[in-house]
Amino acid sequence: MPASDKTMVVVREWVTKAENDLKSAAHLLKMKDCPVDNVCFNAQQCVEKYLKALLITQGKEFPRTHDLGELMALLPPRLQPSLDNEDLDKLTDYATVTRYPGAYEPISLTEARQAVKMARRVRREARKFLENKPLF
Repeated sequence: MPASDKTMVVVREWVTKAENDLKSAAHLLKMKDCPVDNVCFNAQQCVEKYLKALLITQGKEFPRTHDLGELMALLPPRLQPSLDNEDLDKLTDYATVTRYPGAYEPISLTEARQAVKMARRVRREARKFLENKPLF
């Protein structure tokens, strides 16, 4: 298998995991007593995995991190999803600060919905680029 084919297999694996995270977040949002922290965590994971899939298509190495700003900075501007630094920081906190017990502001259902909305935007923008690749 040529190196580019192997790369796209890895990208496909990252995209599949990102899709599963988004499905989980969307499903959790429908629950009566919605676990908003888990919704937000899954939304962050979706974004993180799409960013990493894009980095792989560019042959870029990336650190083991949940810091979305750090990952975004590694992407060429044309591939950077339309998230501002505030969005990136908020999403990053969902994978780190709010993932464990501690002193932080409670997450509202509205905030959880916004996190999923951001994840869907990143998905849409990333897939627009990836649709030109032999992924599926």
